[in-house]
Amino acid sequence: MGTSEFSGISHLDLSVSDAEASAAWYMQVLGLRRLRRVDFPKRTMIVLVHELSGLVIGLNQHQDFGGERFDERRAGLDHVGFAVEKREDLDKWQERLEALSVEHSPVADTDTGSALVFRDPDHIQLELWWSKPRQ
Repeated sequence: MGTSEFSGISHLDLSVSDAEASAAWYMQVLGLRRLRRVDFPKRTMIVLVHELSGLVIGLNQHQDFGGERFDERRAGLDHVGFAVEKREDLDKWQERLEALSVEHSPVADTDTGSALVFRDPDHIQLELWWSKPRQ
C-alpha cells in the first residue's frame, strides 16, 4: 500500500465569539478579503481568503459558545503560524502591528528562524515565522 500525499493546507477554521468582529480584525490586521457569510441553523461562518497564498480561513460563531477564552494549554490548537519570506518582513509586520495597536511579542530569533507572536480578539495565538535557510 502506497503513502497518501497531500499538497498543502486547504483551509483553516477557527471558532470565535463574534464572527463579524473577528472578520473585521482579520481583514484589517492580516489583509484578508471577505468571500462570504453563511448562516447555518446553529452557527454563522464568515469565509476569508489570503490572496497571495490562497489560504482560506473560516471564522465560526457557534450559538452554544461556552464563553471561554482560547487557551493553547488545553487539548486542541496551540497556535497558527504564517510564513514570511525574509527576516526583514518580521520587522515590517512588527511596525504594522504597532500602528494598529495590536499587542505582540518582540521578534524572537532562534537557531531555526524568527518569530513574531500576537493574538486575535478571542486570544487565539498567531505567529509570523521566518525559517532560516537549511544548510
